[in-house]
Formats: sequence, C-alpha cells, structure tokens
Amino acid sequence: MTEPEPRRPGTRADGSHDDDSLAELGYKPELKRTLGNFHTFAAGISYISILTGTFQLFYFGIAHGGPAYWWSWPMVFLGQLMVALCFCELAARYPVAGSIYNWAKKLGGPHIGWLGGWMMLTATMVSLSAVALAYQVTLPQISSWFQFIGDGTGKSAAANAVLLGTVLVAFTTLVNAFGVKLMARINSAGVAIELIAAVVLVILLAAHVTRGPGALTDTFGLGKGESLGYFGAFLTASLASAYVMYGFDTASSLGEESKDPGRNAPRAILRALVASFVIGGLILLFALLSVPDLHAEELSVDGLQYVVLATLGSTIGQIVLWCVVIAITVCELAVHTAGIRLAFAMARDNNLPASSLLAKVSPRFQTPVLPAVVIGLVAVGILVINVNQPQIFSVITSIAIIMIYLAYLAVTLPMLVQRLRGNWTPLKGKFSLGRFGLPVNILAVLWGFGMSLNLAWPRAAVYNATGPQHWYLRWGAFLFIGVVAIGGFAYYWFVQRKRTGVLAMHAAAGPDTDSSGTPGAPTP
Repeated sequence: MTEPEPRRPGTRADGSHDDDSLAELGYKPELKRTLGNFHTFAAGISYISILTGTFQLFYFGIAHGGPAYWWSWPMVFLGQLMVALCFCELAARYPVAGSIYNWAKKLGGPHIGWLGGWMMLTATMVSLSAVALAYQVTLPQISSWFQFIGDGTGKSAAANAVLLGTVLVAFTTLVNAFGVKLMARINSAGVAIELIAAVVLVILLAAHVTRGPGALTDTFGLGKGESLGYFGAFLTASLASAYVMYGFDTASSLGEESKDPGRNAPRAILRALVASFVIGGLILLFALLSVPDLHAEELSVDGLQYVVLATLGSTIGQIVLWCVVIAITVCELAVHTAGIRLAFAMARDNNLPASSLLAKVSPRFQTPVLPAVVIGLVAVGILVINVNQPQIFSVITSIAIIMIYLAYLAVTLPMLVQRLRGNWTPLKGKFSLGRFGLPVNILAVLWGFGMSLNLAWPRAAVYNATGPQHWYLRWGAFLFIGVVAIGGFAYYWFVQRKRTGVLAMHAAAGPDTDSSGTPGAPTP
C-alpha cells in the first residue's frame, strides 16, 4: 500500500494552501509565516489603537462639537464598517502584503492600483508623523520632565512634539528592521496591556459617573450664527472620531506572514473594528459623564488626560497615562509595519524608484529592511518641516486621515464597478456578503466620498487655527493632496509605468508576470 504524501506546511485539509493567493497574483512566497490569530488581530487593533486616537483628539471633539460630538463615534463606525465588510471579502481572497495596493490593482487595473498604493504609502508616512505627535499630548501630562523645549505652549509645544516624535519613529524603525517576529511580540504585548487598561478605564470612569446621558445632547451653543448651525460644528468635531477607526486593513497586509490568512484576516479586521468601537465608545461616554466639571476649560485643551487625572486622581491617572504611552508606541509600530509591507509590495512590481533595493528581503531578518529606514526618515522629515507650526496637530492628522480615506476609495469604487459588471465573485467557502454585497459596497463608496470632502473642507479651525489667516493654509488639504496625487501619478505615467512588471527575483515559477499578476510582458 502506498503511503500518502506528507502535506507541505501551510496546506489545509481541503487542499488549498496559504500561498495560493500569492501564486494567483504572480508572486513567490518569501516572507516567513509566523503570525497566528492573535498576532493578526493585534496588528489591526494596534493600528486603530483605541487609547491613542481617543486621548489624542478628544480635546478637539469637545472644543468644536461639545459633549454632543460623541454621536460622531457611532456615525464613523457605521461608515467604516461598510468599508471593512468590503475589505473582508478581499482579505479572504487576497491576503497579501500591501493589501490596498494589490486590491486596487486587481480590481481597477495597474494604473488605479499604483495611484491607490501611492496615496496609501504617502498617507502611512504622514500618519506615522501624526501618531508620533501623540507623545506630546500625553508625556508632559505625566511629568514636566518630558517638556524638554519651552513651557509647552505655542511653538514650544510643536518643537517638543517633534523631538519626542522623532525618538518614537527611530524606535519603530529599529524594531521593524529586526524582523516581524520581534515586532509581533512587542505589538502583541502592547495590545494586551492596552486592552486591559482600556477595560479597566471604562470600569473606573463608570464608577465615578456624576450625570446622566442627557449630557450627550449638550452642544455648548456651538455653531450659532453659522450657515449650517450646529451640524457644521458637528462635522468639524467628527475629525476626532474619524482619526481613530481606520487601519483595520493591516491584518490583511500581514497576510504573507500569517497562518491561514484567508480565514483569519477577515475575522481580525472585523474584531479589531468592533472591539475598538465598543471599548472606545464607552471610554468617551463615561469620560463625559464622570468629569467633575463638564464646562472646565481644561477639557478642550488637555482632553481625556485631564479627565483621567481629575476624576481618578494623580496616582491611578498616571498609571493609565503610562498605558496610553504604551498604546501610542504599538500604534506607531503597527503603522510603520503596514507602510513597510506596502512599499515592499509596490517595489516587488517595480513600481517605485530603486525597486530592486526596496523589495530586497533580508536573509537574516526575513523582512524588507530598507523600506523601514526610508519610511522612518520621511516621517521625521515631515515632523521637522512643521517644527514651528502650532497647528501641527490638527493639520497633519487631518491630511493623514483624508489620504487614507481616498486610498480606501481606490479599492471600494473599482470593487463597486466590478460588482455592477458582474465580475466580482467572493472565494467559495470564505467570507462573503452574499446579496448584501452591492448595497454595502454602495454605502462604502458614498461614505468615503462624503467623509473625505468633510475632512478636507477649508476650515480655519483645522487648517489655520492660529493667525494670521492665509488662503493656502485653509486650502492646505486640497493643495497637499493634489500635489501628491498629480505629481506622483505624472512620475508614474511618464517614468515608472514603462518599467512596471514583477521583478524576476520575486516572480512565481512559470511565465513572466505583468503588474496585474497575470502571464505576459510588463505593462507598456
């Protein structure tokens, strides 16, 4: 009797394999599969990072929308849930590095894929800078020792934020350069601490509630005299919620380093988003219901940090704030990790300058090292350029969010077109929206367009908060994103497009592969 051949690692009972999606796209497996269920979940939830986002921009939401801004939290969740559900179908079929880039390329063709990948890569580097600024919002609240420059107001706050942020970026660069295993261990430990701290914080704040939920209707009289009234103020304040709930696609971007990613990635995406919504929403709710003085000026200046210290006392408050510092650190780590995988994916298709170097996987650390360094340097450069800008926090943060939303649109919009043409079919036996796919996809696209426009709107409160007023600052989002998109695509069209094609050292065995992952010559 002939003995059955042993199953190769990564092969499942149904005969499918972890590397099937790579082969379909024309790539050979190169990154080591070491990440399990919790690692992929941790990657998604650390990018979203409940404590980082809520603690960084709570002050902004209160200042521009009052306590009633809380309702932007469920609004943003529902919109992002539509996007996440579309991503789950894609993650089940194509759990590969640089998920946004590869999904946009597969659904919309190589040109849309490049633009989506470029926007996401730029957004990741801007996000890396934005998240790093959260150190300034938290560390000086723990101890004045962390205020190395000035007194923490105006330009000195911005300069100190750049200093602290640069240290954080340097740390995440080193960790990511040493490989995914070290990153995953630090990230998982940090996420465990963050989740425990977040749940404990909810319980502690709930135990100190001093007012009823009616406080959530308090608008502080904001929006009076404006054309849209409070609705306009609410839309501005929604930036605080929009900043938290994105990055869930990171779980899929680590698909080439995960076990059974076609099944685990969609689960990780949904679990990360839902957990963040529930826990983050409860933190914000009980913070508003427990703070001693809802009208305290510190609430719209120091935000949740003030609430924690004023409500729970100095000792417990400082312990919580140290947990926030850990959350910020692992969030930065996850953002950096996602950017590295995206740069690697685009370089593997020869879609970036010096692609052969950027796509090189270190034989020792089994990770692309050069992208970690380049992305880190660019993020620090963005910080340094804004070193004397007091509005650095809201400007960099809002631009980062808009670019992420636009990158997501580069996936959901082509996906909708493919659905309408009858060309999109979820992988059998994997995550599927079934007959709800079309309405969910339509809502995801409408949400993406609407929120991008809302966030980019030329508001002085966001883009020119401190005088003097300049038109180019008010229209900063449109100008910056326009330059990045048009300039980047012009470079691609006239230079890089002619070179596009899977690099030989990364191509799957068989015929030459083009940038779409199908046999043939490079795209002309």
